Amino acid sequence: MRKLGAPGSIAFLGDYPPRLCGIATFTHDLCEAVAAQTPASECLVVAVTDRLEGYRYADRVRFEIQEQDIESYRRAADFLNFNNVARLCVQHEFGIYGGAAGAHVLALLQEARMPVVTTMHTVLERPTPDQRRVTLGLLERSDRVVVMACKGAEILRDVYGAPADKIDVVPHGIPDLPFGDTERAKDQFGLAGRRVLFTFGLIGPGKGIEYAIKALPDIVRRHPEVVYVVLGATHPHLVARDGEKYRLGLQHMAEDLRVSEHIIFDNRFVTINELREFIAATDIYLTPYLNEAQITSGSLAYVYGSGHAVVSTPYWHAKELLGDGRGVLVPFRDATAIAEGVCGLLDEPDRMNDIQAAAHTVGRTMLWPAIADRYLETLRHAGDAHGAPPRTAFASWTLNSRPIVLPPQRLDHVVRMTDGVGIFQHATFNVPNLAEGYCTDDNARALILCCSLRDAGAPAPMGVVAQLETTFLAFLASAMNTSGGRCRNFMSHSRQWLEEAGSEDSHGRALWALGTGTHRCRDTGRRKLCDRLFRRGLGVVAEFSSPRAWAFALLGLDEYLRQSPGYEHALAIRSVLTERLLSLWEGHATQDWPWFEPVVTYENARLCQSLLLSGRATSSARAEEVALDSLRWLVGIQTTKAGCFRPIGNIGFYARGGEPAPFDQQPVEAQATVAACLGALRATGDAMWLREARRAFDWFLGRNDLGLPLFDFETNGCGDGLHSDGVSENEGAESTLAFHLALADMRAAIPDSLGRIDGAA
Repeated sequence: MRKLGAPGSIAFLGDYPPRLCGIATFTHDLCEAVAAQTPASECLVVAVTDRLEGYRYADRVRFEIQEQDIESYRRAADFLNFNNVARLCVQHEFGIYGGAAGAHVLALLQEARMPVVTTMHTVLERPTPDQRRVTLGLLERSDRVVVMACKGAEILRDVYGAPADKIDVVPHGIPDLPFGDTERAKDQFGLAGRRVLFTFGLIGPGKGIEYAIKALPDIVRRHPEVVYVVLGATHPHLVARDGEKYRLGLQHMAEDLRVSEHIIFDNRFVTINELREFIAATDIYLTPYLNEAQITSGSLAYVYGSGHAVVSTPYWHAKELLGDGRGVLVPFRDATAIAEGVCGLLDEPDRMNDIQAAAHTVGRTMLWPAIADRYLETLRHAGDAHGAPPRTAFASWTLNSRPIVLPPQRLDHVVRMTDGVGIFQHATFNVPNLAEGYCTDDNARALILCCSLRDAGAPAPMGVVAQLETTFLAFLASAMNTSGGRCRNFMSHSRQWLEEAGSEDSHGRALWALGTGTHRCRDTGRRKLCDRLFRRGLGVVAEFSSPRAWAFALLGLDEYLRQSPGYEHALAIRSVLTERLLSLWEGHATQDWPWFEPVVTYENARLCQSLLLSGRATSSARAEEVALDSLRWLVGIQTTKAGCFRPIGNIGFYARGGEPAPFDQQPVEAQATVAACLGALRATGDAMWLREARRAFDWFLGRNDLGLPLFDFETNGCGDGLHSDGVSENEGAESTLAFHLALADMRAAIPDSLGRIDGAA
């Protein structure tokens, strides 16, 4: 992991534009400010989205969390962990995260492995039980906490027992807005010669705007040139619940009080450039909030810091910022006091000028570059304090003092790709492509995956796995139900078989899956059906000419004979196929080409893996030697000078005397290499094979020629290949199953106590 201060990555978690929310604006401004102050570090955003259709986010947003979907929070943690994010900066407000009092965010922080700094935009002195639980959880899971007012730090210490040395007080950042020359700015709004009162932000009942409107008659009687500008859209959650009831009520109130000509409602969420112009035209800013328990107000910080006089109720942030005469504080829900506060400033222009100048001076310390520097210092301290043990959500194993870290195994995309018939072959992006139908190859792989997960004793969700297992086995039963004993491969979406006999490879894969089911299925009925189908399909294998079909069948035979070691026909077929692979080797291998064929093509490591298993089962030292020699050569030609895994590309393959095709790289090659190397590890105990398995597995996560992950942490699918210009955006069954089979194999190599299976949503 790159250290902060050198090139590294910083992730910002929170709402993000174009979502209409003050936290979204803050997240954007803080991220951009930090990025400007540390250009060598990559700054990215994990955005919390409150609607299913999402938003058109900028490129900074690298991952989207669905607000109410707790699994998406865990997937976000996976994304951050496996992209080696150096620091995580969390923006916290109870209302922007899902769960009771926003508790879903704790699921992400529980699994995040990097130092965490959490900015608490709301700190409650009298929390509900759920709010207290979430706040304590944030304090526990954060290395440092930022609040924007000293009152927030006081509450964290006194109410929640937070250690004082864990808390940093950093003001709300502000842009560098113009100071003075309000008349020029007023002129463009048609307000020349007027005295402008201003309120902005998302509009809702808690803002107390009705009390400012009630104060207008008294203000206008003394200063008829006054106009009150209320800028901001109604809060979208309020609109969804009540429509524009609150805003219409304010307008009706202005009409009843005969001050409509002195008030302008601008129902927009404006850009920062537009906001600059409104603030520049302001004489007095009003924040008549109704509740003291507001520890942060971005709008107050913006206007005060740009050098404007403020009349405000004494909520915590205002009381701290405007105390000692730096502004005018008035009681809550008191229109008369608001009128007196405004008129007092308008009556004494010298006093108002002094307040404005003092505010502008303070505002220089609140500009975003200065705030970014403060945050960078806090992030550095968070790294110094970070000593949390590995999160239990991840399986890890130390190799040469370096931990192997594996993601949880979540089957969302496998479930998404499966219907009542089987798993679809292909996807368009992450959506099943129904027109391409189904195939035996993928349903066989899927059955092997289910058996592998169940055999590992995974704690959950075994109901989902059992249902999938039944579906995939039923598909194979239909495929094998032929008079000639051959397995069919392709089925249309209308459930029509498209051939009488499929490829030899598909038949071999079916036998591999059925042999695995015979050995590993826990359900008696499914296990017996696997046995029956395996025996029915075994007889034709001796006629096959495909070395891969031999290898797949040998893998199935190894599984089957663990359950039925005395079945003579299976023993005989294993002997025949093992000898055929050895004969291939003898016919083609040389010192500089230790391989079974004159060309290295697809799923190459399966030849080595199957021969190694058969050699061990039959005590054939020659078979084991050939398997290990060929696998050692194979991983060598599939390792780049930079040390990453590069499988033989399927555009050209690798013919003897030529050069290996660099692209297109296929997930099944990485999966086959992982399985073969872990088999070699079990056979030899040599940690070199674990390193090679890890190298091949890391290809899925971005340690490859392009530095791009094929595994999609959000969908739990896998791209269909690594091309010269990027990762395939389609997440078909073969590639997704390849990743999950490789992950299952890697997790099986880790002590069971560290493993975990998480299921589909």
